[in-house]
Amino acid sequence: MAMAFSVTLGLLLLTLGFAVDLQELETKISGPKEDLLRGLLWPSAWPLRSEHLQRMDESEDQEFYGQARLVTHIDDAAIGALRRYYEVHFHAGAAVLDLCSSWISHFPAVRLARAVGIGMNADELARNEQLTEWTVKDLNKDPTLNFEDETFDFVVNAVSVDYLVHPLEIFKEMLRVLKPGGMAIMGFSNRFFGTKAIKLWLEISELQRCQVVSWYFHFAGFRQIRAKEITAKGGRDPMYVVEGVKAPISDEL
Repeated sequence: MAMAFSVTLGLLLLTLGFAVDLQELETKISGPKEDLLRGLLWPSAWPLRSEHLQRMDESEDQEFYGQARLVTHIDDAAIGALRRYYEVHFHAGAAVLDLCSSWISHFPAVRLARAVGIGMNADELARNEQLTEWTVKDLNKDPTLNFEDETFDFVVNAVSVDYLVHPLEIFKEMLRVLKPGGMAIMGFSNRFFGTKAIKLWLEISELQRCQVVSWYFHFAGFRQIRAKEITAKGGRDPMYVVEGVKAPISDEL
């Protein structure tokens, strides 16, 4: 069954005009839930082309996100799983940047020194009691992060990495604003706005999405890249995280 799916996927990708390199997404992903990328090799060069990052709806994102959506896009079990994962890593006094933020950030009850949100809707961000500050910005128009180098201990993104059309540029910016030893955590499920997700995301499996996000980390310069399934027992929505670490100063010398 796995081999049949693998061949079918490869043919589908070729039919859609995707790069042959993307056949590396075949079902070689067989690692345990706590290390889904085990045994996988990195592509020799950035494998995505512009058509992989196009969307069905290329209209202005500001129009699409202009109306506040005060809802959760994953179920309570998935939210709890992501919150518990953050809790394992966050520490008191940390500075956190929440990309594609909204009216709730799913942070644990940890006293953070700074929690900055970047999102698309001011009404949503103003209601987010977990943020100490926020700004409205369309990262698909301008993928730069207006912060000094080495500002944050953590950069996170909840169920929105699939909407990024300039992922490599944004991940390089994430690396820049992280402190040495800092961590970025991308969490996602199988719930998303299909017309605004990149086309590649629509054509591959959940585990293969983990691999694609790991490429974002790798080619931006992150270390210790891992993908894990953290789906809560009894939950309806699956939950995955892909994480990477900025090299400590000692490793850069």
